[in-house]
Amino acid sequence: MSAAKIDIAVIDSGGANIASVMFALNRLGRKGVLTSDPDQIEKAPHVILPGVGAAADAMNTLRKRDGLIDCIHSLKQPVLGICLGMQLLYDYSEEGNTDLLGAINGEVKHFQKQYDLTVPHMGWNKLIGLGKHALLNNLDNAPYFYFVHSYKAPISKHTIAGCEYGQNFTAIVARNNFMGCQFHPERSGKAGAQILENFLNL
Repeated sequence: MSAAKIDIAVIDSGGANIASVMFALNRLGRKGVLTSDPDQIEKAPHVILPGVGAAADAMNTLRKRDGLIDCIHSLKQPVLGICLGMQLLYDYSEEGNTDLLGAINGEVKHFQKQYDLTVPHMGWNKLIGLGKHALLNNLDNAPYFYFVHSYKAPISKHTIAGCEYGQNFTAIVARNNFMGCQFHPERSGKAGAQILENFLNL
């Protein structure tokens, strides 16, 4: 018997932010279902890949779910990676020398240490260089979001919003149906809720 169809598939990546993502969806009047079932994920109109922790651990978790990696690669509907979930969409991470999902070209690297900045980058910071994308609808010109991360994705042609913490890095990325937020929209108040609502309206 095939799996029941769901509206928002939240991939069970083992990330510590899964509960807060589910609560954020509930606040929008939407219900996400935590799943690692490729059949459910493939049929869901929207897919969210959360993540907090180490890249190698997260990739190992995904590989242990039968057929999950191939499922993610095949998705055509909107997919949103959050925090580590965004980084997992890239090719490679310096963290543990880890091969990632390869949905977006680029390598995730550790922040360069500077005397006046602490790592991880933690707290509220504003976005810069906002491009034109439906994920950015109804946001202010320089909205603030909540970040917690030690690794960063480079600015590239797929960057639709950046951030600056000692150096510029990608805060929001989009390539075809794969999108990602380095910050935590589920912990970023009204602006974060707007990002999630925009994603669910795609």
